[in-house]
Amino acid sequence: MDFRPTEEQTLLRRTVREFAETEIRPHVREWDEAQHFPAELMPKLAALGLLGIQIPERYGGAGMTPIDYCICIEELARVDPAVALSVAAHNGLCSSHIHLFGTDAQKQTYLAPLARGEKIGAWALTESTSGSDAAGMRTTAIRAGSCWAINGAKAFTTHGRVGDVIVVMAVTDRAAGTKGISAFIVERGTAGMAAGKKEDKLGMRASDTSEVLFDNCRIPVDQLLGVEGQGFVNTMEVLDAGRIGIAALAVGLAQGAYEAALHYARERRAFGKTISSFQAIQWKLADAATRIEAARLLTYRAAYLKDKGERTTLESSMAKLYASEMAVRIADDCVQIHGGYGFVKDYAAEKYFRDVKLTTIGEGTSEIQRLVIARRLLARS
Repeated sequence: MDFRPTEEQTLLRRTVREFAETEIRPHVREWDEAQHFPAELMPKLAALGLLGIQIPERYGGAGMTPIDYCICIEELARVDPAVALSVAAHNGLCSSHIHLFGTDAQKQTYLAPLARGEKIGAWALTESTSGSDAAGMRTTAIRAGSCWAINGAKAFTTHGRVGDVIVVMAVTDRAAGTKGISAFIVERGTAGMAAGKKEDKLGMRASDTSEVLFDNCRIPVDQLLGVEGQGFVNTMEVLDAGRIGIAALAVGLAQGAYEAALHYARERRAFGKTISSFQAIQWKLADAATRIEAARLLTYRAAYLKDKGERTTLESSMAKLYASEMAVRIADDCVQIHGGYGFVKDYAAEKYFRDVKLTTIGEGTSEIQRLVIARRLLARS
């Protein structure tokens, strides 16, 4: 495996970084404080191909590779993890699910406008009583003639209030357990579907997160996504790829926090010298840089294997686990290096610190990642 970037990847990183610095950084604090989902940014992201990163060109996407995807998410997260989270959810969950398991007609109808940025995607799996235990979901979908009737509620849905196309998991056969869960495509404005409570979050506040409510929401039978009863199995495959995106987000966030700490350490003076001259600070920076590179390589390995068409359950979970927990530590050290200034909103340190915790929770907690990794390792015996 050769992870040296190609000329195209070097240009891609530079392009996305310049975009993030110009179009996102001036608004980061404003969007965070107002909990504002930057809908005005979406056409600009779409113009760069960032709302259809891995979607084939025939469906309006950019047709990039999984490693290209990691580069894009990294560079967005380096400046604002909330924007990166929205882009990752749109690409890696909703659009990816339709791309992997949708019919050609569904791809033409739903995937193409998602990839072109004409519509925003959401993915509704989690419920208030079923997070890691997805098989315990209560939302149901019952066949009613030429329609499916969906009833229930989804929690913590990224783009729950702003999404135009939502992929929803629901129980179609309770007796079949995980083999009785199916996926459906629901469009915003469908009768019986409504946005519920908008969550007031610790971090990632510019990324919309809310409940989605279903009350006898009727959709045509052709909006079943994939094979009936295979929704849970398909979801696990979507999450394998999605976790690579969260790992890349954690790497980018950690890179941003590290750079903020490095800049501050070079400028801040104490006892007649810059604090970067103190060994205690130097070791924090050295450890941070090393851990970021290790996490990046784990992430790129998973992306490389995905690009080769291999199943990446183990590698994705390893990358997501290590990168997210690494990022938490680096964000913590960033605050520590800033001292009192790391505790106030005038500096980026406190926002990285608030944003980073979600990476150890979303798309499978660290505990779930360890469970997945252990099971895969034991299965080899």
